[in-house]
Order: sequence, then C-alpha cells, then structure tokens
Amino acid sequence: MMGRMDQIAALVDRAEIVDVVTAVFDTVDAKNWPVCRELFDDEVDADFTSLNGGEPARIGADALVDGWRTGLHARKQSFHTVSNFAVTVDGAEAHVTAKGYAYNVLDEGLGGGLWEVWGVYRLGLVRQAEGWKVTALTFDAWHTRGDEAVRAHTMD
Repeated sequence: MMGRMDQIAALVDRAEIVDVVTAVFDTVDAKNWPVCRELFDDEVDADFTSLNGGEPARIGADALVDGWRTGLHARKQSFHTVSNFAVTVDGAEAHVTAKGYAYNVLDEGLGGGLWEVWGVYRLGLVRQAEGWKVTALTFDAWHTRGDEAVRAHTMD
C-alpha cells in the first residue's frame, strides 16, 4: 500500500505529465515552436501512419517540430484538444493515452477549407532533470472529415 507521501508524489507526477502533454498541443496551436521543441527529448519514436501511411520512425525532435512548422504554417489555423487521460508511471518512464480531436482551417486567401480528425494519442515520456520530456508520440486516427487538401497544405 502506498504511503501518503508516495500518493502525493504520484499525483504530482500525473499532473506534471498531463501538463506536458497538454502543452504539446497548445504550443503547436500557438505556433510557439521553440517552446514546443523543449517538451521533447532529442529523439522521438513517431507514428503518424494512420494519417500518412509509411512506417513508424525514430526521428530527431528538431525534425518533428520543423515538420509541424511547415505543415501548420502561419496561414493555417489548427485547434487540438485532448481528454480522457490514462497515465501510468513506472519510475522515470510514463505512458499516456488520450482521446484527441483536431481541425485545420486554411486562410481564405489560400482557398479556405476545413479538415477534422478524431482519434487516440499515445505518448511515452521520460523524467529528466528539467522535467518530463516526450520520447514517443503515436496518433491513431479513428475518423476524418473535410478537405484532405487542407491537412496536406504546406508552405516553406
């Protein structure tokens, strides 16, 4: 049975982990790329195959965030929300599952349009000296709706 201090530590861990996960999506929507990058370890196991095909890959966090910067450019609005957090902590590692919804909207000057997605995010995190960092990010898309060209639109 957990002692009182262990229970408090577990609650603090959970709160910090949920805050990091939420911050990933909030910084993406705010296009705050430097802060977004700080939420990740140097390398990330990324799996967006449910949307993009291909294979899961271990990529540098700089490349991950740069991809978002290109795909979610200043003329594309995004809105991500996550909920129903299931958090497990095993020492210095954590795993989170959360339901997610997102939309992308292009500026009218780019033709407008809306694309939406519903699904489940799975994240791995590791505790580091400066706090929890994301080491793995998977998105399992359950349903999409709208103009696929909006999601695919990039600007360099």
